[in-house]
Amino acid sequence: MDVLWPACPATDSLKSRLGKSRDAMKTFALLPALFFVFPAAIHSADWPAWRGTSGQGYCEESKVPLTWSETENVKWKVPLEQQGNSTPIVLGNRIFITQATTGGAIRSLLCLSRKDGKLLWQKDVSYSEKERSWNKNWYCNASPVTDGERVLVSFASAGMYCYDFDGKELWKRTDLGTWDHGFGSGSSPILYGDTAILWCGPNEKTGRNFLLSVKKATGETVWEHDEKLGSWGTPLIIQSGGKDQLLLSTQPSLKGLDPKTGKELWSCDGHDKYVYTSPLFGKDVVVAMTGYTGQAFAVKLGGTGDITGDRLWLHKKNIQRVGSGIIVGDHVYILEENGVPHCYDLLTGEEVWKVEKRPNGGNTWGSMVHVNGRLYVMTKKAITLVFAANPKYELLATNTLGNGDSTNSTPVISNGEVFLRTFKHLYCIAEK
Repeated sequence: MDVLWPACPATDSLKSRLGKSRDAMKTFALLPALFFVFPAAIHSADWPAWRGTSGQGYCEESKVPLTWSETENVKWKVPLEQQGNSTPIVLGNRIFITQATTGGAIRSLLCLSRKDGKLLWQKDVSYSEKERSWNKNWYCNASPVTDGERVLVSFASAGMYCYDFDGKELWKRTDLGTWDHGFGSGSSPILYGDTAILWCGPNEKTGRNFLLSVKKATGETVWEHDEKLGSWGTPLIIQSGGKDQLLLSTQPSLKGLDPKTGKELWSCDGHDKYVYTSPLFGKDVVVAMTGYTGQAFAVKLGGTGDITGDRLWLHKKNIQRVGSGIIVGDHVYILEENGVPHCYDLLTGEEVWKVEKRPNGGNTWGSMVHVNGRLYVMTKKAITLVFAANPKYELLATNTLGNGDSTNSTPVISNGEVFLRTFKHLYCIAEK
């Protein structure tokens, strides 16, 4: 069973490496979920889940490429037969990624070699029913997750599957109902101790919207928690007041639940539209952002029941957000859907960056990744923008892949290498 390690050689070593960078050390303070979600088989250089080990896009490494192009710093590039909006995950010498055929009739988990991108194995799941989606090619939006022994993946209406590292199916759950929404699905499974948790849905008119906790070894149900309305963001495990909490953004509330039982601990109103982003957490503050011209807000944790009165700020701005932002130090950063970057004060919500000209990257659905004082985010044009994680606005790099490709994915960083998933290819970026 995975446990929290408050003090151990592995933790001390990680703190030592993080101490090499002041910005990284600030980030370390925001990683309460790092030690109790994943077992010792997961190393700091791995990226075992959506948005990494922390679930918030933090990377502790220092030597990561700043610039690249179609010809610069490309270690390898391999074609992908089918599209997908999910990001890959990386553990040791293996990469896991999902894709689906047009219409979602076949949904697949691929295992690739980290060395050269060669396909090691592929597991296909057939689904004969119709499932609504925003695009006929977007039926694999959820990223896999691994604990170093098994890989779990959600194929939305086609079910939740678990495989070992050789591709052998260990268990499956095809009894979870359909994901029936015009905008499709988006939430990825997460791990907590010896359980896996999946936000099932959204369902727009019929069907359930519910959190499901299962034993990760067998798939057996541990608990379920129903909600009236669904959303797309992946839940986040945090620790506040010495207790573990699961943060769930749904409509109209942000909620905190006990990840052991699914019991609701508190709720905070503020979501008024579609919720695509995942919650952000730092300094005992949760930031939640709504899409489709919706609201954004921050709330201080510590209360129980309805804690709407503990909100620190509430933004009512005409902003569309699909990708998730990030908290670094005392600030919240995000690249909104139309490609305009923002930096807000964490405690007051005051806008800090004064951006006179939108970066030349176009629109984005990508989420931010923080590494060594930099913020990496991909745009739909497969351009990776790199900003300084600093209250003073600075665009450090604009990295374009020159084959006219597109993407809705997010950068993955592991052991000094950047993995970029587009609709047509998977890239490994590394300094020569």
